[in-house]
Amino acid sequence: MNLLLALLTAVTLLVRTDAGEFVVDVDIDRAPLTAANFLRYVDAGGYDGGQFHRTVTLANQPDHTVTIEVVQAGRAPGGERWPAIPLERTSVTGLKHVKGTISMARNGPDTAVSDFFICLSDQPSLDFGGARNPDGQGFAAFGRVVRGMEVVERIHRAPNIDAQRLTPPVRIISIARVPSP
Repeated sequence: MNLLLALLTAVTLLVRTDAGEFVVDVDIDRAPLTAANFLRYVDAGGYDGGQFHRTVTLANQPDHTVTIEVVQAGRAPGGERWPAIPLERTSVTGLKHVKGTISMARNGPDTAVSDFFICLSDQPSLDFGGARNPDGQGFAAFGRVVRGMEVVERIHRAPNIDAQRLTPPVRIISIARVPSP
């Protein structure tokens, strides 16, 4: 029954990039606001032509005492942009920033719009109460890479000549819903 319930509460997406393809399950049950926001951009084609533009490695964070490993992506320029959404804290959703987690990027609480990131390893400092941000509110995890993590790792290893900016960025060809397994 738990497997059936999990299948009914996730939306499966195929992410096609210049570096390859991977599959993400979006948790519409435990992170409904964040999932709905992300899927709104997906359904509008907002990420098609977007890019993975940032890689955060253990080596390129000289100003942070709490380091993380993530790749960050954003929507295509010129597309629809909707207002920021409320932060769904991991203390409420129960989701954690473990290897493969997809989460919303933000500057402060309630500022996430469309940029997202994927964790390359377990990142508890990104959860509610974590030390990565001074506000301690964490980030809104809303799904997980379920196939193709090697592609995300390839993006993470791409050249980043200018600090954390991927040079060149890795283009998102498309993100689209696919039937759940």
